[in-house]
Amino acid sequence: MAAISSFLWPRLRELSDPFLLAGMRPAVERIFQAVDRHERIVLYGDYDVDGITSITLLARVLGAYGIAPALFLPMRVEEGYGLTADGVARCLQTHQPQLLIALDCGTSSAERIAEIEAAGVDVLVIDHHEVQHSLPRCRAFINPKTGADHRYFCTVGLVFKLCHALLKERRLPDFDLKQYLDLVAIGTIADLVPLVAENRVLVYHGLKQLETTQWIGVKALMRVAGINFPVRPDDVGFRLGPRLNAAGRLGLAEAALNLLMTSDDAVAAGLAAELDQQNRARQQLEQETFEAACQLLEQDPDFESHCAIVVGETGWHPGVVGIVAARLVRQYYRPTLVIGFDEAGIGKGSGRSIPGFSLVQALDGCCDALTQYGGHEMAAGFSLPSEQLTVFTGAFRAFAKKTLSPEQLSPKLRIDTVVSGNELNYDFLVAHELLQPFGLGNCQPLLLLQRAEPTGEVKILKEKHRVFGLRHSGRLLRAIEFNFSEPLPAPPWDIAFYLEPAVFRDQIQIQLRVEGIRPSGSG
Repeated sequence: MAAISSFLWPRLRELSDPFLLAGMRPAVERIFQAVDRHERIVLYGDYDVDGITSITLLARVLGAYGIAPALFLPMRVEEGYGLTADGVARCLQTHQPQLLIALDCGTSSAERIAEIEAAGVDVLVIDHHEVQHSLPRCRAFINPKTGADHRYFCTVGLVFKLCHALLKERRLPDFDLKQYLDLVAIGTIADLVPLVAENRVLVYHGLKQLETTQWIGVKALMRVAGINFPVRPDDVGFRLGPRLNAAGRLGLAEAALNLLMTSDDAVAAGLAAELDQQNRARQQLEQETFEAACQLLEQDPDFESHCAIVVGETGWHPGVVGIVAARLVRQYYRPTLVIGFDEAGIGKGSGRSIPGFSLVQALDGCCDALTQYGGHEMAAGFSLPSEQLTVFTGAFRAFAKKTLSPEQLSPKLRIDTVVSGNELNYDFLVAHELLQPFGLGNCQPLLLLQRAEPTGEVKILKEKHRVFGLRHSGRLLRAIEFNFSEPLPAPPWDIAFYLEPAVFRDQIQIQLRVEGIRPSGSG
Protein backbone atom coordinates (compact mmCIF):
# COMPACT_ATOMS: atom_id res chain seq x y z
CA MET A 1 0.00 0.00 0.00
CA ALA A 2 2.88 2.37 0.72
CA ALA A 3 4.22 1.91 -2.83
CA ILE A 4 0.76 2.58 -4.30
CA SER A 5 0.32 5.69 -2.19
CA SER A 6 3.79 6.94 -3.13
CA PHE A 7 2.99 6.48 -6.82
CA LEU A 8 -0.43 8.12 -6.79
CA TRP A 9 0.57 11.00 -4.51
CA PRO A 10 4.30 11.69 -5.07
CA ARG A 11 5.92 13.65 -2.24
CA LEU A 12 8.97 15.85 -2.45
CA ARG A 13 10.21 14.55 0.87
CA GLU A 14 10.73 11.18 -0.84
CA LEU A 15 13.55 12.64 -2.95
CA SER A 16 16.89 11.07 -2.13
CA ASP A 17 19.90 12.81 -0.63
CA PRO A 18 21.60 14.66 -3.53
CA PHE A 19 25.02 13.75 -2.15
CA LEU A 20 24.35 10.12 -3.10
CA LEU A 21 25.18 11.13 -6.67
CA ALA A 22 28.82 10.53 -7.52
CA GLY A 23 30.73 13.78 -7.97
CA MET A 24 28.24 15.90 -6.03
CA ARG A 25 30.46 16.66 -3.03
CA PRO A 26 33.44 18.02 -5.04
CA ALA A 27 31.05 19.98 -7.29
CA VAL A 28 29.46 21.72 -4.31
CA GLU A 29 32.83 22.46 -2.71
CA ARG A 30 34.24 23.96 -5.93
CA ILE A 31 31.16 26.11 -6.53
CA PHE A 32 31.25 27.55 -3.01
CA GLN A 33 34.95 28.19 -3.41
CA ALA A 34 34.12 30.23 -6.53
CA VAL A 35 31.30 32.02 -4.71
CA ASP A 36 33.52 32.94 -1.75
CA ARG A 37 36.34 34.12 -4.00
CA HIS A 38 33.98 35.95 -6.41
CA GLU A 39 35.48 34.05 -9.32
CA ARG A 40 34.28 34.35 -12.89
CA ILE A 41 31.91 31.45 -13.58
CA VAL A 42 30.51 30.55 -16.98
CA LEU A 43 27.63 28.15 -17.54
CA TYR A 44 28.24 26.42 -20.88
CA GLY A 45 25.07 24.63 -21.98
CA ASP A 46 23.39 22.88 -24.86
CA TYR A 47 20.97 24.80 -27.07
CA ASP A 48 18.03 22.44 -26.50
CA VAL A 49 15.32 22.72 -23.83
CA ASP A 50 17.20 20.60 -21.30
CA GLY A 51 20.31 22.74 -21.68
CA ILE A 52 18.45 26.04 -21.55
CA THR A 53 16.39 25.15 -18.47
CA SER A 54 19.55 23.81 -16.79
CA ILE A 55 21.37 27.10 -17.34
CA THR A 56 18.36 29.10 -16.15
CA LEU A 57 17.90 27.09 -12.97
CA LEU A 58 21.57 27.13 -11.95
CA ALA A 59 22.01 30.80 -12.87
CA ARG A 60 19.07 31.82 -10.68
CA VAL A 61 20.29 29.79 -7.70
CA LEU A 62 23.85 31.10 -8.04
CA GLY A 63 22.35 34.58 -8.23
CA ALA A 64 20.75 33.99 -4.86
CA TYR A 65 24.26 33.34 -3.52
CA GLY A 66 25.44 36.67 -4.92
CA ILE A 67 27.12 35.37 -8.10
CA ALA A 68 26.03 36.39 -11.61
CA PRO A 69 27.55 33.73 -13.90
CA ALA A 70 28.12 34.32 -17.58
CA LEU A 71 25.75 32.26 -19.75
CA PHE A 72 27.03 30.65 -22.94
CA LEU A 73 25.27 28.68 -25.66
CA PRO A 74 27.18 27.44 -28.72
CA MET A 75 25.84 28.27 -32.18
CA ARG A 76 24.28 25.14 -33.61
CA VAL A 77 25.30 25.55 -37.24
CA GLU A 78 28.66 27.31 -36.88
CA GLU A 79 29.99 25.57 -33.74
CA GLY A 80 27.92 22.43 -33.21
CA TYR A 81 26.88 20.58 -30.09
CA GLY A 82 28.88 20.54 -26.88
CA LEU A 83 32.46 21.50 -26.08
CA THR A 84 33.65 21.94 -29.64
CA ALA A 85 36.93 23.68 -30.44
CA ASP A 86 35.18 26.72 -31.93
CA GLY A 87 32.59 26.99 -29.16
CA VAL A 88 35.14 26.67 -26.36
CA ALA A 89 37.50 29.16 -27.98
CA ARG A 90 34.74 31.77 -28.27
CA CYS A 91 33.58 31.10 -24.72
CA LEU A 92 37.04 31.44 -23.19
CA GLN A 93 37.89 34.52 -25.20
CA THR A 94 34.59 36.24 -24.42
CA HIS A 95 34.22 35.43 -20.72
CA GLN A 96 37.69 34.41 -19.49
CA PRO A 97 36.22 32.12 -16.80
CA GLN A 98 37.99 30.69 -13.82
CA LEU A 99 35.33 28.01 -13.50
CA LEU A 100 33.45 26.52 -16.45
CA ILE A 101 30.37 24.43 -15.70
CA ALA A 102 29.39 22.27 -18.67
CA LEU A 103 25.66 21.51 -18.63
CA ASP A 104 24.11 18.79 -20.81
CA CYS A 105 27.45 18.20 -22.51
CA GLY A 106 31.02 17.22 -21.68
CA THR A 107 30.80 13.46 -21.14
CA SER A 108 32.40 12.68 -24.50
CA SER A 109 34.85 15.62 -24.41
CA ALA A 110 37.74 14.25 -22.33
CA GLU A 111 40.45 15.70 -24.59
CA ARG A 112 38.82 19.13 -24.83
CA ILE A 113 38.34 19.32 -21.08
CA ALA A 114 41.98 18.39 -20.53
CA GLU A 115 42.93 21.32 -22.76
CA ILE A 116 40.65 23.70 -20.86
CA GLU A 117 42.04 22.62 -17.51
CA ALA A 118 45.59 22.88 -18.81
CA ALA A 119 44.82 26.50 -19.67
CA GLY A 120 44.07 27.17 -16.00
CA VAL A 121 40.27 26.91 -16.05
CA ASP A 122 38.58 24.46 -13.69
CA VAL A 123 35.76 22.41 -15.23
CA LEU A 124 32.66 20.83 -13.74
CA VAL A 125 30.60 18.50 -15.93
CA ILE A 126 26.89 17.92 -15.24
CA ASP A 127 25.55 15.71 -17.99
CA HIS A 128 23.43 12.61 -18.63
CA HIS A 129 24.60 11.46 -22.06
CA GLU A 130 25.92 7.94 -22.58
CA VAL A 131 29.47 7.28 -21.49
CA GLN A 132 31.42 6.08 -24.54
CA HIS A 133 35.10 5.67 -23.73
CA SER A 134 37.30 7.48 -21.22
CA LEU A 135 35.68 9.79 -18.69
CA PRO A 136 36.83 13.41 -18.55
CA ARG A 137 39.25 14.30 -15.78
CA CYS A 138 38.02 17.50 -14.18
CA ARG A 139 37.23 19.03 -10.81
CA ALA A 140 33.87 17.25 -10.63
CA PHE A 141 31.95 14.96 -12.95
CA ILE A 142 28.26 14.23 -12.37
CA ASN A 143 26.60 11.78 -14.74
CA PRO A 144 24.01 9.24 -13.53
CA LYS A 145 25.02 6.81 -16.29
CA THR A 146 28.24 6.08 -14.39
CA GLY A 147 26.48 4.58 -11.35
CA ALA A 148 23.83 2.01 -10.56
CA ASP A 149 21.26 4.54 -9.33
CA HIS A 150 19.63 7.73 -10.58
CA ARG A 151 20.38 6.74 -14.18
CA TYR A 152 17.25 8.34 -15.64
CA PHE A 153 17.81 11.97 -14.74
CA CYS A 154 18.23 14.46 -17.56
CA THR A 155 20.55 17.42 -16.95
CA VAL A 156 17.99 19.80 -15.47
CA GLY A 157 17.08 17.07 -12.99
CA LEU A 158 20.76 16.78 -12.07
CA VAL A 159 21.01 20.55 -11.72
CA PHE A 160 18.02 20.47 -9.36
CA LYS A 161 19.88 17.87 -7.28
CA LEU A 162 22.97 20.10 -7.34
CA CYS A 163 20.94 23.10 -6.18
CA HIS A 164 19.40 20.98 -3.44
CA ALA A 165 22.91 19.99 -2.34
CA LEU A 166 24.05 23.62 -2.33
CA LEU A 167 21.11 24.60 -0.15
CA LYS A 168 21.70 21.72 2.24
CA GLU A 169 25.27 22.89 2.74
CA ARG A 170 24.53 26.60 2.92
CA ARG A 171 20.91 27.55 3.48
CA LEU A 172 19.46 30.75 2.09
CA PRO A 173 16.76 32.64 4.03
CA ASP A 174 13.35 32.81 2.33
CA PHE A 175 14.54 30.72 -0.63
CA ASP A 176 12.09 28.04 -1.83
CA LEU A 177 13.55 25.62 -4.38
CA LYS A 178 10.06 24.24 -5.05
CA GLN A 179 9.31 27.40 -7.04
CA TYR A 180 11.87 26.27 -9.61
CA LEU A 181 10.30 22.89 -10.27
CA ASP A 182 8.43 24.25 -13.32
CA LEU A 183 11.79 24.64 -15.08
CA VAL A 184 12.68 21.07 -14.09
CA ALA A 185 9.40 19.73 -15.47
CA ILE A 186 9.83 21.55 -18.79
CA GLY A 187 13.36 20.23 -19.36
CA THR A 188 12.59 16.70 -18.14
CA ILE A 189 9.52 16.23 -20.32
CA ALA A 190 11.13 17.83 -23.38
CA ASP A 191 14.19 15.58 -23.08
CA LEU A 192 12.07 12.41 -23.10
CA VAL A 193 13.56 10.72 -20.04
CA PRO A 194 11.46 8.12 -18.19
CA LEU A 195 8.93 9.60 -15.78
CA VAL A 196 9.68 7.09 -13.05
CA ALA A 197 11.03 7.26 -9.50
CA GLU A 198 12.33 10.76 -8.71
CA ASN A 199 11.56 12.08 -12.19
CA ARG A 200 7.89 11.35 -11.53
CA VAL A 201 8.06 13.32 -8.29
CA LEU A 202 9.79 16.28 -9.94
CA VAL A 203 7.43 16.42 -12.93
CA TYR A 204 4.30 15.85 -10.84
CA HIS A 205 5.05 18.88 -8.70
CA GLY A 206 6.66 20.82 -11.55
CA LEU A 207 3.47 20.72 -13.63
CA LYS A 208 1.51 22.09 -10.69
CA GLN A 209 4.13 24.82 -10.29
CA LEU A 210 3.70 25.74 -13.98
CA GLU A 211 0.11 26.74 -13.23
CA THR A 212 1.33 29.38 -10.75
CA THR A 213 4.75 30.05 -12.31
CA GLN A 214 6.58 33.16 -11.16
CA TRP A 215 8.62 33.42 -14.36
CA ILE A 216 7.46 36.19 -16.67
CA GLY A 217 8.84 34.46 -19.75
CA VAL A 218 7.16 31.14 -19.03
CA LYS A 219 3.82 32.92 -18.56
CA ALA A 220 4.23 34.71 -21.90
CA LEU A 221 5.12 31.48 -23.70
CA MET A 222 2.14 29.67 -22.20
CA ARG A 223 -0.11 32.45 -23.49
CA VAL A 224 1.12 32.28 -27.09
CA ALA A 225 1.00 28.47 -26.96
CA GLY A 226 -2.63 28.55 -25.80
CA ILE A 227 -2.10 26.34 -22.77
CA ASN A 228 -5.01 25.88 -20.38
CA PHE A 229 -5.12 24.31 -16.93
CA PRO A 230 -4.47 21.68 -15.78
CA VAL A 231 -1.09 21.56 -17.48
CA ARG A 232 -0.23 18.11 -18.81
CA PRO A 233 3.00 16.60 -20.19
CA ASP A 234 1.65 16.91 -23.74
CA ASP A 235 1.34 20.68 -23.25
CA VAL A 236 5.06 20.81 -22.50
CA GLY A 237 6.11 18.24 -25.09
CA PHE A 238 4.09 19.59 -28.01
CA ARG A 239 3.61 23.30 -27.21
CA LEU A 240 6.24 24.75 -24.89
CA GLY A 241 9.15 22.49 -25.84
CA PRO A 242 9.02 23.02 -29.62
CA ARG A 243 8.82 26.79 -29.21
CA LEU A 244 11.81 26.88 -26.86
CA ASN A 245 13.71 24.59 -29.23
CA ALA A 246 12.85 26.61 -32.32
CA ALA A 247 15.41 29.35 -31.68
CA GLY A 248 18.30 26.90 -31.34
CA ARG A 249 17.19 24.90 -34.37
CA LEU A 250 17.00 27.75 -36.86
CA GLY A 251 19.14 30.48 -35.32
CA LEU A 252 20.54 31.47 -31.96
CA ALA A 253 19.18 29.81 -28.83
CA GLU A 254 19.78 32.99 -26.80
CA ALA A 255 16.21 34.09 -27.53
CA ALA A 256 14.83 31.12 -25.59
CA LEU A 257 17.34 31.58 -22.78
CA ASN A 258 16.62 35.29 -22.57
CA LEU A 259 12.90 34.54 -22.39
CA LEU A 260 13.38 32.29 -19.36
CA MET A 261 15.71 34.79 -17.67
CA THR A 262 13.83 38.05 -18.28
CA SER A 263 11.82 39.89 -15.65
CA ASP A 264 10.35 42.43 -18.10
CA ASP A 265 6.78 41.85 -19.34
CA ALA A 266 7.28 43.66 -22.65
CA VAL A 267 10.53 41.84 -23.41
CA ALA A 268 8.89 38.52 -22.53
CA ALA A 269 5.93 39.16 -24.81
CA GLY A 270 8.22 40.07 -27.71
CA LEU A 271 10.47 37.05 -27.24
CA ALA A 272 7.52 34.68 -26.90
CA ALA A 273 6.04 36.01 -30.15
CA GLU A 274 9.44 35.66 -31.84
CA LEU A 275 9.77 32.04 -30.71
CA ASP A 276 6.23 31.31 -31.87
CA GLN A 277 7.04 32.69 -35.32
CA GLN A 278 10.31 30.76 -35.47
CA ASN A 279 8.42 27.60 -34.57
CA ARG A 280 6.07 28.17 -37.52
CA ALA A 281 9.08 28.60 -39.80
CA ARG A 282 10.59 25.44 -38.34
CA GLN A 283 7.39 23.52 -39.05
CA GLN A 284 7.45 24.60 -42.70
CA LEU A 285 11.11 23.69 -43.13
CA GLU A 286 10.53 20.39 -41.36
CA GLN A 287 7.64 19.51 -43.69
CA GLU A 288 9.68 20.29 -46.81
CA THR A 289 12.58 18.16 -45.57
CA PHE A 290 10.28 15.32 -44.57
CA GLU A 291 8.66 15.24 -48.01
CA ALA A 292 12.07 15.30 -49.71
CA ALA A 293 13.30 12.43 -47.50
CA CYS A 294 10.20 10.33 -48.26
CA GLN A 295 10.74 10.92 -51.97
CA LEU A 296 14.34 9.72 -51.73
CA LEU A 297 13.27 6.58 -49.89
CA GLU A 298 10.52 5.79 -52.38
CA GLN A 299 13.05 6.04 -55.21
CA ASP A 300 15.21 3.33 -53.60
CA PRO A 301 14.14 -0.04 -55.09
CA ASP A 302 15.71 -1.91 -52.13
CA PHE A 303 14.16 0.25 -49.43
CA GLU A 304 11.71 -2.39 -48.16
CA SER A 305 14.55 -4.83 -47.45
CA HIS A 306 16.49 -2.46 -45.19
CA CYS A 307 16.15 -2.70 -41.42
CA ALA A 308 17.24 0.91 -40.93
CA ILE A 309 16.93 4.25 -42.71
CA VAL A 310 19.88 6.51 -43.54
CA VAL A 311 19.02 9.49 -45.71
CA GLY A 312 20.87 12.73 -46.35
CA GLU A 313 21.02 15.65 -48.75
CA THR A 314 22.96 18.85 -49.27
CA GLY A 315 21.08 21.86 -47.98
CA TRP A 316 18.94 20.14 -45.36
CA HIS A 317 18.98 22.31 -42.27
CA PRO A 318 20.70 20.58 -39.32
CA GLY A 319 18.16 22.12 -36.98
CA VAL A 320 15.28 19.99 -38.28
CA VAL A 321 16.94 16.66 -39.12
CA GLY A 322 16.13 15.23 -35.68
CA ILE A 323 12.43 16.04 -35.97
CA VAL A 324 12.34 14.62 -39.50
CA ALA A 325 14.03 11.44 -38.24
CA ALA A 326 11.32 11.10 -35.59
CA ARG A 327 8.58 11.49 -38.22
CA LEU A 328 10.23 8.90 -40.47
CA VAL A 329 10.33 6.46 -37.54
CA ARG A 330 6.60 6.95 -37.05
CA GLN A 331 6.00 6.52 -40.78
CA TYR A 332 8.19 3.47 -41.46
CA TYR A 333 9.04 2.09 -37.99
CA ARG A 334 12.77 1.73 -38.59
CA PRO A 335 15.77 3.21 -36.75
CA THR A 336 16.40 6.37 -38.74
CA LEU A 337 19.31 8.73 -39.34
CA VAL A 338 18.80 12.00 -41.25
CA ILE A 339 21.80 14.06 -42.36
CA GLY A 340 22.10 17.59 -43.67
CA PHE A 341 25.28 18.35 -45.64
CA ASP A 342 26.70 21.83 -46.15
CA GLU A 343 28.39 23.04 -49.33
CA ALA A 344 31.77 21.83 -48.04
CA GLY A 345 30.42 18.29 -47.68
CA ILE A 346 30.30 18.28 -43.89
CA GLY A 347 27.26 16.41 -42.67
CA LYS A 348 25.46 16.89 -39.37
CA GLY A 349 23.01 14.15 -38.60
CA SER A 350 20.47 13.17 -36.01
CA GLY A 351 18.87 9.84 -35.29
CA ARG A 352 15.80 8.39 -33.63
CA SER A 353 15.25 4.75 -32.79
CA ILE A 354 12.68 2.09 -31.92
CA PRO A 355 12.57 0.01 -28.72
CA GLY A 356 15.34 -2.59 -28.56
CA PHE A 357 17.85 -0.75 -30.75
CA SER A 358 20.48 1.48 -29.15
CA LEU A 359 21.61 4.25 -31.48
CA VAL A 360 24.72 4.92 -29.39
CA GLN A 361 25.81 1.29 -29.66
CA ALA A 362 25.09 1.30 -33.38
CA LEU A 363 27.10 4.48 -33.98
CA ASP A 364 29.89 3.08 -31.83
CA GLY A 365 30.01 0.12 -34.21
CA CYS A 366 30.27 2.45 -37.23
CA CYS A 367 32.44 5.17 -35.68
CA ASP A 368 35.35 4.83 -38.14
CA ALA A 369 33.29 6.85 -40.63
CA LEU A 370 32.29 9.53 -38.11
CA THR A 371 34.09 12.62 -36.90
CA GLN A 372 31.88 13.01 -33.81
CA TYR A 373 28.89 11.30 -32.21
CA GLY A 374 26.98 10.94 -28.94
CA GLY A 375 23.55 10.72 -27.38
CA HIS A 376 21.20 8.13 -25.91
CA GLU A 377 19.67 4.79 -26.87
CA MET A 378 16.69 6.42 -28.55
CA ALA A 379 18.23 9.66 -29.86
CA ALA A 380 21.71 10.60 -31.02
CA GLY A 381 23.67 13.13 -33.04
CA PHE A 382 26.76 12.74 -35.22
CA SER A 383 28.94 14.31 -37.90
CA LEU A 384 30.57 12.82 -40.98
CA PRO A 385 32.04 13.93 -44.34
CA SER A 386 29.98 13.26 -47.45
CA GLU A 387 32.57 10.88 -48.89
CA GLN A 388 31.93 8.52 -45.97
CA LEU A 389 28.16 8.40 -46.45
CA THR A 390 28.03 5.24 -48.58
CA VAL A 391 30.36 3.25 -46.31
CA PHE A 392 28.61 4.49 -43.19
CA THR A 393 25.15 3.72 -44.56
CA GLY A 394 26.16 0.14 -45.36
CA ALA A 395 27.71 -0.38 -41.94
CA PHE A 396 24.71 1.07 -40.08
CA ARG A 397 22.21 -1.00 -42.05
CA ALA A 398 24.29 -4.13 -41.46
CA PHE A 399 24.37 -3.45 -37.72
CA ALA A 400 20.59 -3.01 -37.70
CA LYS A 401 20.00 -6.19 -39.70
CA LYS A 402 22.17 -8.17 -37.29
CA THR A 403 20.50 -6.67 -34.23
CA LEU A 404 16.79 -6.43 -35.05
CA SER A 405 14.35 -9.30 -35.51
CA PRO A 406 11.37 -9.13 -37.91
CA GLU A 407 9.07 -8.98 -34.87
CA GLN A 408 10.86 -5.90 -33.55
CA LEU A 409 10.28 -4.19 -36.91
CA SER A 410 6.52 -4.77 -36.79
CA PRO A 411 4.76 -2.02 -34.85
CA LYS A 412 2.02 -3.19 -32.56
CA LEU A 413 -0.54 -1.50 -30.37
CA ARG A 414 -0.26 -3.15 -26.97
CA ILE A 415 -3.64 -2.96 -25.27
CA ASP A 416 -3.63 -2.54 -21.50
CA THR A 417 -7.24 -3.49 -20.92
CA VAL A 418 -10.64 -3.91 -22.60
CA VAL A 419 -13.35 -1.58 -21.35
CA SER A 420 -17.07 -1.10 -21.85
CA GLY A 421 -18.77 2.14 -22.76
CA ASN A 422 -20.78 2.20 -19.53
CA GLU A 423 -17.50 2.12 -17.54
CA LEU A 424 -16.29 5.34 -19.13
CA ASN A 425 -17.81 7.78 -16.69
CA TYR A 426 -16.55 10.70 -14.62
CA ASP A 427 -15.34 8.48 -11.76
CA PHE A 428 -13.33 6.41 -14.23
CA LEU A 429 -11.77 9.60 -15.61
CA VAL A 430 -10.83 10.83 -12.11
CA ALA A 431 -9.14 7.52 -11.32
CA HIS A 432 -7.37 7.59 -14.69
CA GLU A 433 -6.02 11.08 -14.04
CA LEU A 434 -4.45 9.95 -10.75
CA LEU A 435 -1.94 8.02 -12.88
CA GLN A 436 -0.61 11.27 -14.37
CA PRO A 437 1.93 12.45 -15.39
CA PHE A 438 2.17 10.11 -18.36
CA GLY A 439 5.34 9.68 -20.39
CA LEU A 440 8.19 7.28 -21.01
CA GLY A 441 8.30 4.71 -18.24
CA ASN A 442 4.73 5.54 -17.21
CA CYS A 443 2.80 5.17 -20.43
CA GLN A 444 -0.81 6.23 -20.59
CA PRO A 445 -3.08 3.15 -20.55
CA LEU A 446 -4.16 2.11 -24.03
CA LEU A 447 -7.77 1.00 -23.84
CA LEU A 448 -9.92 -1.06 -26.19
CA LEU A 449 -13.61 -0.90 -27.07
CA GLN A 450 -14.87 -3.96 -28.93
CA ARG A 451 -17.78 -3.87 -31.38
CA ALA A 452 -18.44 -0.13 -31.14
CA GLU A 453 -21.02 1.37 -33.51
CA PRO A 454 -20.70 4.82 -35.18
CA THR A 455 -23.32 7.48 -34.63
CA GLY A 456 -23.95 10.68 -36.53
CA GLU A 457 -21.77 12.34 -39.15
CA VAL A 458 -17.99 12.14 -39.35
CA LYS A 459 -16.46 15.64 -39.24
CA ILE A 460 -13.10 16.38 -40.85
CA LEU A 461 -10.91 19.03 -39.19
CA LYS A 462 -8.08 20.80 -41.06
CA GLU A 463 -8.25 18.08 -43.73
CA LYS A 464 -6.30 15.62 -41.55
CA HIS A 465 -8.24 14.93 -38.33
CA ARG A 466 -11.66 13.37 -37.94
CA VAL A 467 -14.24 13.54 -35.16
CA PHE A 468 -17.09 11.07 -34.83
CA GLY A 469 -19.57 9.66 -32.34
CA LEU A 470 -19.69 6.12 -30.95
CA ARG A 471 -22.28 4.02 -29.20
CA HIS A 472 -21.17 1.23 -26.87
CA SER A 473 -23.14 -0.53 -24.10
CA GLY A 474 -25.85 2.11 -24.33
CA ARG A 475 -23.46 5.04 -23.90
CA LEU A 476 -22.71 7.77 -26.45
CA LEU A 477 -19.05 8.77 -26.72
CA ARG A 478 -17.03 11.34 -28.65
CA ALA A 479 -13.90 10.21 -30.50
CA ILE A 480 -11.17 12.11 -32.34
CA GLU A 481 -8.48 10.63 -34.58
CA PHE A 482 -5.51 12.82 -35.47
CA ASN A 483 -3.65 12.56 -38.79
CA PHE A 484 -5.73 9.69 -40.14
CA SER A 485 -4.43 7.97 -43.26
CA GLU A 486 -7.01 5.29 -44.05
CA PRO A 487 -10.78 5.44 -44.66
CA LEU A 488 -12.99 4.12 -41.89
CA PRO A 489 -13.73 0.38 -42.23
CA ALA A 490 -17.22 -1.11 -42.17
CA PRO A 491 -18.67 -1.18 -38.64
CA PRO A 492 -18.77 -2.49 -35.99
CA TRP A 493 -15.28 -1.46 -34.92
CA ASP A 494 -12.64 -2.41 -32.40
CA ILE A 495 -11.12 0.90 -31.28
CA ALA A 496 -7.82 1.35 -29.44
CA PHE A 497 -7.77 4.70 -27.70
CA TYR A 498 -6.38 6.92 -24.97
CA LEU A 499 -8.83 8.50 -22.57
CA GLU A 500 -8.64 12.26 -22.10
CA PRO A 501 -10.75 15.05 -20.62
CA ALA A 502 -12.14 17.64 -23.00
CA VAL A 503 -14.02 20.84 -22.23
CA PHE A 504 -17.27 21.48 -24.13
CA ARG A 505 -19.51 24.41 -23.15
CA ASP A 506 -17.55 24.86 -19.91
CA GLN A 507 -18.12 21.24 -18.89
CA ILE A 508 -15.53 18.48 -18.63
CA GLN A 509 -16.44 15.53 -20.83
CA ILE A 510 -14.76 12.29 -21.80
CA GLN A 511 -13.03 12.10 -25.16
CA LEU A 512 -11.47 9.09 -26.88
CA ARG A 513 -8.20 9.87 -28.68
CA VAL A 514 -8.15 7.10 -31.28
CA GLU A 515 -4.90 5.27 -32.00
CA GLY A 516 -6.23 2.45 -34.15
CA ILE A 517 -9.47 1.21 -35.74
CA ARG A 518 -10.14 -2.23 -37.21
CA PRO A 519 -13.27 -4.15 -38.19
CA SER A 520 -14.50 -6.18 -35.23
CA GLY A 521 -13.47 -9.82 -35.41
CA SER A 522 -10.42 -9.13 -37.62
CA GLY A 523 -7.84 -9.41 -34.81
